[in-house]
Amino acid sequence: MDLRGFLSIVVRRWPSCAACLLLGALAAWAVNTLTTPVYEARTQLFVATHAGSDTMQLNQGQSFSQARVLSYANIVNTRQVTEPVVKELRLPTTPDELAGRIRAEAPVNTVLIDILVSDTDRRRAARTANAVAVRFSQVIERLETPRVAHSANDSGMAAAAPVSPVTLGVTQRATVPSVPVSPRPLLNFAVGLLGGLLLGVAFAALRETLDTTIKTAEALSELTALPPLATIPFDNDAPLHPVTVGEAAHSPRAEAFRRLRTNLQFAQVGERPRIISVTSSLPGEGKTNTAANLAVSLARAGIATCLVDADLRRPCVARTFGLVQDAGLTNVLIGQASAEDVMQEATAGLAVLTSGPMPPNPTELLSSARMGEVLQELAACYEVVIVDTAPLLPVADTVGLAPLTQGTLLVVRASKTSREQVRTAVDSLRNVGARPLGAVFNMAEVAKGGYGSYGTYGELPAPRPAVRHRAASDPQDTGARG
Repeated sequence: MDLRGFLSIVVRRWPSCAACLLLGALAAWAVNTLTTPVYEARTQLFVATHAGSDTMQLNQGQSFSQARVLSYANIVNTRQVTEPVVKELRLPTTPDELAGRIRAEAPVNTVLIDILVSDTDRRRAARTANAVAVRFSQVIERLETPRVAHSANDSGMAAAAPVSPVTLGVTQRATVPSVPVSPRPLLNFAVGLLGGLLLGVAFAALRETLDTTIKTAEALSELTALPPLATIPFDNDAPLHPVTVGEAAHSPRAEAFRRLRTNLQFAQVGERPRIISVTSSLPGEGKTNTAANLAVSLARAGIATCLVDADLRRPCVARTFGLVQDAGLTNVLIGQASAEDVMQEATAGLAVLTSGPMPPNPTELLSSARMGEVLQELAACYEVVIVDTAPLLPVADTVGLAPLTQGTLLVVRASKTSREQVRTAVDSLRNVGARPLGAVFNMAEVAKGGYGSYGTYGELPAPRPAVRHRAASDPQDTGARG
């Protein structure tokens, strides 16, 4: 995956990234709010040696101090330092706990020792640091003092007491710190935001890896080896205005259906199908909406078109156009009426054969020889017959009906239908000898500029409302409301 693809994943999954970013900021705020401030006091000691005035002796003393200073730093938090300090200052802690709050630093190539003491009370931190420095100096000087046996010289006088070769002097006393060293709000917020961002990106990448739905028309074409006849953009107004009539006739969705009509006409120039079934893998992918708008687009182009609702389990065509559903295809199949008797007219002169009453055996009716005869009769009267069928995977209705048509359009909803579902649906059609004409990528995300970089090129302005004097029962008004 290249950088552009990775960025597209982050943009597509931006709610997850934003949620993780907010989570990181909240975690940083919680740490800054709930953490007790800790102050750190610093004092500095200088290690001096008792050497003569000779240059060589001075150099030897300097080398001796530098060699010892690292060892001294490791003694600062021993019990012989911390225990007297706890008793002297009456600290509410144990020597071992105090040792955990003391650390010493010895800068390289120096004879300096920095003693740092942390405490939740800043004044107590300064007092403790100064007391530790004094006690630490005493411990080091005592440790460095050589031990010699007491003896008398020839004159009967006692030998001189031994003296420590080093002396530790305080060069900088600890002052009361004004700013806590913990928590550090800015650093915590930066770490929280960075951690949240990394978590969001990782979560988005994980979701993208686990998400097997189809995101682009190119991916759909590669998976099914079917030509992508059209990409229908997502439209928030589609549930309220499913048919692209009136003002919706100039929308990007209407233009996409016109493109589907054109591509379908030129897809099979030598053997143009006249009976076309429209199906999908699962419910909710927009097959009925696609079939209805394709039929309307064909009818507006002056092509005699008939739309048949062959979804006998959940018929939606009659509701889409605002037509009567009680009489339709089922009545024709069982011989109660002819197709002409129950045919209805919708917008743009489109002929619609609704489903009729829902039968107890839809699979048998749709795969029967009578269904094939009805389709041939309709094809003799109309140039194109569009058949809205049931989804392929839940029921076997379309598997039996598809071979009776001359071609099938497969509607796939963007970012919802999985690769395995689409693959299974295509295999189901091919296994029964049906002829897949192509795929329609439905409810796809589109750029804000409209059709690629062409903006709203070719779109007409919305017509102004005008006073109409025809009856309210005009078929075109009824179709627009559907």
